[in-house]
Amino acid sequence: MNNNYKYLIWSGTAVLVILGLFLLVLIGHISNTATTTNTISFSGEGKVSAKPDVSVVNFSIVTEAVTSKAAQNDNSAKSKKVVDFLKDQGIADKDIKTRGYNVYPQYSYPRPISIGVSTNMGYPVPPNDNGNPKITGYQVTQSFEVKVRDLTKVGAVLDGLVAQGANQVNNLGFQIDNPEKIKDEARAMAIADAKAKADSLRSQLGIRLGKIVNYTEGGGGYPVYMLEAKTTGGDSGSGPSTPTGENEITVDVTITYQIR
Repeated sequence: MNNNYKYLIWSGTAVLVILGLFLLVLIGHISNTATTTNTISFSGEGKVSAKPDVSVVNFSIVTEAVTSKAAQNDNSAKSKKVVDFLKDQGIADKDIKTRGYNVYPQYSYPRPISIGVSTNMGYPVPPNDNGNPKITGYQVTQSFEVKVRDLTKVGAVLDGLVAQGANQVNNLGFQIDNPEKIKDEARAMAIADAKAKADSLRSQLGIRLGKIVNYTEGGGGYPVYMLEAKTTGGDSGSGPSTPTGENEITVDVTITYQIR
């Protein structure tokens, strides 16, 4: 009887401990659910406009020759002239990048001669080489990206690139070199906007706000003003006109508060 009695006591104690732990977990779950369900969210937006402080130019040097080696040698010579010109304009090595280098064979496609066409001797003329294409030469394309930090030199750089051998000037973009600083300003404005809405609406709605339980952020893109850069390498001296405009960075935030 004594052993059975002790067993019942230990069993009952274990059951009580398990029930206690279960109740603690249940209470915590209810508390967390209340925290996440009794909430209210406020959105805010921040916009900052700034003038671009750096220009990005994409251009290519395209050369053709009968052999691949000749085309590459010609391309290398022109590339050196272009890079030397950019350095003379005060552009640092870190701001001159090769974006691509390709060698393409060039083909000729014989025009087939119709069956029945005869030579002077009366024999039919077969299609030239059975219509198979022939490699007639090679084309080499080296593409560059260069950052021009002195915006007063953009026009002269565009004009000089062509004069030094760049035969494809593809795009010109103006952007902000340190967009994170502008984004931080836009974020601060967005947060202040959301908090101002919270202060205004809590009195109107008759609620008390607790701690912030969630924060989300969107936007923040860094727009780049792009235009087609077309220059002929003329003798204008100052090069083409390149207005920079302004870039706008927008940040949207949502702040969620617990309702007390």
